Amino acid sequence: MRNHLRPGVAPYEVLAWAFLDFANSGYTTVVLTAVYSAYFVGVIAGAAPWATLLWTLTVSGASLLTMLALPTLGMWADHAGGKRLIIFWASLLCGLATAALALVDSSALWMAVALVGLSSLAFNLCETFTAAFLRELAKPSAYGRVSGWGWSFGYLGGMLTLGLSLAWVLQAKAQGQSASQFVPVTLWIVAMIYVGVSLPALACLKERHQVESGQKAQSWEGGWLRLRASWQRTAELIDLRRLLGCCVAYHAGIFVVITLAAVYAEQVMGFQQTETMMLVFLVNIAAALGAFFFGRFQDRIGHRRALAITLVSWIVMVAIAVLGQSREAFWLAATLAGLNMGSSQSAGRAMVAQLAPLGRQSEIFALWGFALRLSAILGPVCYGLLVWLTDGQQRVALGCVGLFFLLGLWLLSSVNIQRGTDAAMAGETFREKF
Repeated sequence: MRNHLRPGVAPYEVLAWAFLDFANSGYTTVVLTAVYSAYFVGVIAGAAPWATLLWTLTVSGASLLTMLALPTLGMWADHAGGKRLIIFWASLLCGLATAALALVDSSALWMAVALVGLSSLAFNLCETFTAAFLRELAKPSAYGRVSGWGWSFGYLGGMLTLGLSLAWVLQAKAQGQSASQFVPVTLWIVAMIYVGVSLPALACLKERHQVESGQKAQSWEGGWLRLRASWQRTAELIDLRRLLGCCVAYHAGIFVVITLAAVYAEQVMGFQQTETMMLVFLVNIAAALGAFFFGRFQDRIGHRRALAITLVSWIVMVAIAVLGQSREAFWLAATLAGLNMGSSQSAGRAMVAQLAPLGRQSEIFALWGFALRLSAILGPVCYGLLVWLTDGQQRVALGCVGLFFLLGLWLLSSVNIQRGTDAAMAGETFREKF
């Protein structure tokens, strides 16, 4: 492992960094994908015609708030060495909000909306600033495999959290409990693993860029309007800008899969909740394998070509899911989605790391996070609107998701990795640290 890390970086730091992915993956797996999304639509919102749209608007609202906060937080973290501090408070907030969500029933719909939005906002911040550490930990030649280590380890965390949740659900169902009785316990499982793993891991991860307290105070000035300044500062990073546009497009499709897979499985394919959890468990296994093995493959064949392969595979997955009428076809599509999810997310993060100048990682990854949050609004909201406007035709809505991957593939074709890497090296601000 040492051969793939920057000088001065210990292997245990990479393991601690991967444990941050391990901790937060349980939130996306259980809350956003496998359990609570379908529970929110079917129980909290009473399976109303607008329930799917409300769920997508809730998650998208959290993404909007994240977009407003990231530019300021990203520049502050670069100036003040504050990535660890942001991750600490965001992890704690996500855990507490998720635990509180377990106390909310269908009589408090808007409280559920608020807590889902708050926990999702905190998760988004954790994800973004965890990714910002990649540029400091790995050598440029190993961004793909180190990013893949993190993503694959993260999916193992998702499987652990989902596995514990599934065990509880099976036991509760055997005792005759209803969803309103056993779903809250799964939220407590998520909260305990999130906080119990992320905070100790964070204590082992070093912050490699520190400044004086006077600079810390100055870096807060400007609020979220710093977004414009951050974007202007990437004027020389043409290929980074094009990559961010590509990320918006294809992640819009990914976020549809993440936030609405359980809803589609139960409402279109007729899956029971335990079947859906088993399906998502399989997706996590495939995603972990895809992220781990594809990372090494990516470093060998090149980041752009690797990402292009995953986008083509996403298009195939959508076609199988939309055209297939059997459960077997849907299981095949879900497995392919898992492989694509791990590999494409890892590939995108590694590409951003390669095109981000040293000393500006948090600022650049804040823009990356901004792009992801924009896609988290576009994808699910478009899906929710299409379902609503077509009177529940979720197959039509899912078919339109394929257009996001086609657009991402087209935008990726204009990215020149070598030119982008040269521009990033020219813009480094503290190369001497390494």
